[in-house]
Amino acid sequence: MKRIAVFASGGGTDFQSIIDANEAEHFCEIAVLIASKEGIGAIERAKKHGIEAAVFAKKDYESLESLYGELAALLNKKRVDYIILAGWLKIIPENFIKTFEDRIINIHPSLIPSFCGNGYYGLKVHRAVLEYGAKVSGCTVHFVNEIPDGGAIIAQSAVKVEDGDTPESLQLRVLEEEHKLLPYCVKKLCEGKIEKLGRRVTIR
Repeated sequence: MKRIAVFASGGGTDFQSIIDANEAEHFCEIAVLIASKEGIGAIERAKKHGIEAAVFAKKDYESLESLYGELAALLNKKRVDYIILAGWLKIIPENFIKTFEDRIINIHPSLIPSFCGNGYYGLKVHRAVLEYGAKVSGCTVHFVNEIPDGGAIIAQSAVKVEDGDTPESLQLRVLEEEHKLLPYCVKKLCEGKIEKLGRRVTIR
C-alpha cells in the first residue's frame, strides 16, 4: 500500500475528496497532512479523520531551503511514496522537486497550458478565464517540475463557461470536477497505473 502526504494551504476541500474516496476504496495510506500555517480548515479535516497534521509555516524558518529540508526529512521518516499538492500556495524549491522527482502531483483549476503559472491561483484563475472570454475551463492534474504548473499533464476535466458566470460560480463548478479528478488520479498513481514517458502520460 503506497503512502501519501497531502499538502494544503486552505480549507482542504480537495484533501477531503481524497479522504472520502480512500475511505470508500482504500487505495493508499494518508501518512500526513502538511499545512502551510496554523488554523486552516484542512487541519480540522485531518483531526476529524485521525490523520496526523504537521505545520510548516514560512515564518518559523530562516529560509525556504531550511523549511523544505526539514520537511523532506519528515517525509522520508514517514516513508512517503507520493506528495499530493491540494491547494498548496508555497513556492517549492527546485532541489526539493528533484528529491521527489515524478513523485509530486498537483491540481490546478484551469485547463493547462491556459491560465496557469505564476500568479494564477484561487479566484484569480476564474476571473482571468471570464475576462478573456473563454468558453471552456476546467481543472488539470499534473506532475510537478521546476516550472510553475509546467509539469507533464496526467488528466484534465472540462467545464463549460456559462453566460452570467462570476468567478465564484465558475469556481464552484470547477471544484466539483476537482473533487472527482484528483482522487481518481491519486488512486491510479498509487495503483501503479500511471506511466510517464517524457511529457506523455498514460493512465491504464
